[in-house]
Amino acid sequence: MILSAFSRTTVAALAMVLSTEAAASTFVFDSDPFAGTTALTTPGRQVIGGETFITFDIANDLFVFDRSAFGLWGGISFGTGTVSGLPTSGLNVIVVGDTDNDADLGTPFGAGSAANLLANRITSDGAGFFIYFNSALDQPRLVFSTNLSEPTADLKILARLTNLAGNPGSLANFTASNFQFAAAIPEPASWVMMVSGFGLVGASLRRRARAAASYA
Repeated sequence: MILSAFSRTTVAALAMVLSTEAAASTFVFDSDPFAGTTALTTPGRQVIGGETFITFDIANDLFVFDRSAFGLWGGISFGTGTVSGLPTSGLNVIVVGDTDNDADLGTPFGAGSAANLLANRITSDGAGFFIYFNSALDQPRLVFSTNLSEPTADLKILARLTNLAGNPGSLANFTASNFQFAAAIPEPASWVMMVSGFGLVGASLRRRARAAASYA
């Protein structure tokens, strides 16, 4: 078969789209971030490492967080930029534009430093995620905090974005489209109600079919 010029162009465009979609990666976090640790029962802030090393393409890739694993049930509320310019409430995913802790410039800017800046800014309690640029590692890291407004909240480092090493300015390219919460699974009672509902609908349809057959 010989394709027309229009068809060849269309096929090429579709191939490009499919190629782009195939190149995108989704990084799913669906387990208890503090499993196997005593972080939540130990007084004071605990910072749990052991993160996954990943290559993340900001233009295409996606982080997906399981709602039940992290206890977050609303939608993504995204903020980015220097912490002093962020809203003081309502955020649960933040990309931190700061690269130094103004209160202690002699200390490397780590997860605790970024978390402290956020806690000093945010006034409403709530768990959430943030990405910051670690000055000692020279790489960005993705972190979960049990409470973004609490300076002693426990932190779990989820991922290190190795391909963005040496490029703190790249964090400005993140948008809300890079993050997603996985859909919540209905409670068992909800499943029972759904199955029962399907059964009632099916029974009603069968009765109607028998009634129609009797008049045929």
